[in-house]
Amino acid sequence: MNQDDASATVARIANGEISARAATKASLARIATLDPGLNAFVTVDAAAALETAEQLDLARARGDAPGPLHGLSVAIKDVTATKGLRTTQGSTLFATHVPEHDALSVARLRRAGAIIIGKTNTPEFAFGAICENRLCGPTRNPWDPSRTSGGSSGGSAVAVATGMVHLAQGTDFGGSVRMPASFCGVFGLRPTPGTIPEPERALGWSQLATQGIFARSVRDTGLMLSVLAGRDALDPVSRDCPSLDRALPAPLRLASSLDLGGAFPVDEEVAEAFRTARRALEAVAGATTETAPDMQGGVAAFKTLRAAESWFRSGALVEKHANELSPSFVWNVRQGRDITAADYLSAEAARTRIWRACIRFFQHFDVLVMPSCAVLPFANAQKEVLEVGGQKLESIIDYLACTFLISLVGFPALSIPAPRLRDALPFGLQLIAAPGREDVLLALARRLEVAGFCHVWPDGKEAFHG
Repeated sequence: MNQDDASATVARIANGEISARAATKASLARIATLDPGLNAFVTVDAAAALETAEQLDLARARGDAPGPLHGLSVAIKDVTATKGLRTTQGSTLFATHVPEHDALSVARLRRAGAIIIGKTNTPEFAFGAICENRLCGPTRNPWDPSRTSGGSSGGSAVAVATGMVHLAQGTDFGGSVRMPASFCGVFGLRPTPGTIPEPERALGWSQLATQGIFARSVRDTGLMLSVLAGRDALDPVSRDCPSLDRALPAPLRLASSLDLGGAFPVDEEVAEAFRTARRALEAVAGATTETAPDMQGGVAAFKTLRAAESWFRSGALVEKHANELSPSFVWNVRQGRDITAADYLSAEAARTRIWRACIRFFQHFDVLVMPSCAVLPFANAQKEVLEVGGQKLESIIDYLACTFLISLVGFPALSIPAPRLRDALPFGLQLIAAPGREDVLLALARRLEVAGFCHVWPDGKEAFHG
């Protein structure tokens, strides 16, 4: 049953072919079978999920109008608040924390008829290359359980890739949706900041981080975005839901870049996978021009701004509880301890210059095609990425430059699975468009999906095939 995508399942429930309860029981059975070996979930709330499903079935029997996600099982990353459902932030400090309200995104999912089936694994406070913490982990890659699912939304990516749920929510600061989507072979959307509003953020105007979407098909990605998007008066950067059904521009102007003009190193395996995937893309969508916007100074600017925000949010926590927190989280937060106002404003000035360069770039191109990560899935035992393409990195986050440079400017990005190659690990292409042009990304992805840029069930494990 969960081999269907979300859109097909909604249709089957709507026409009475299956019930919401049956769909939920199928998800729970899949979790019981697969999750002991993969560790995608921190918490599963089977009783509440089944109760919600029964209420939805009763509502349908009464003739109530169903929501667009009626009866679908959805997983929420364990840093996002869920009323009455444990939300640990991946930290022992919050091991028993149960929020009294839903985050707005969760509330919108529930109103649309989604069944929140559980919370997915994340490194502590969503900081880390490996999706593990002292409560749970690591979340293992379904294609090779010795390897990582990616950080920091790896639990959500695995839950969707294996059919444990129909859809999942994640968060993306420097690539935490796009990297796991690439590593696990699913679609991962980081929309334009403000598209999915977050009215409780302490830094309301910050646009470095946003919530995102995991799905097994392009139409499911658009379906979930249509539910989550839309203005909220308490989020100052929130925006209207973008149009999602416009046709692609003709002619389609495509740019491509392996490394944004040498802005970061990539492994040779990634370079080869990117060249192969780009040829397949060009056979479907037309030639790409190898070029990129000027991102000079972007790596330093992102690292400064990220560190400053992290220290503002979590500095007091780290100073009080350093011995109870993961070394990776402590290191990340303490990078911001000595940043001055001048440092911060200089980084904002660099960000402004780069944003304007990107705006000018997308006046000439509709989509920029890049890798979704500079490395392929690596061993869970590795813990951190300290070298890429034979180059030693300055810090443990530098390997994410191919995604965090896009976070810096806040342009929407969609990771799509490249065509599956025999015995190869999953690899994702990152499609980037101008702010608010999620419609272009989805339209191009739909064209590519039918040509093999699609979710494939992880092989070698019959349980994954339903």
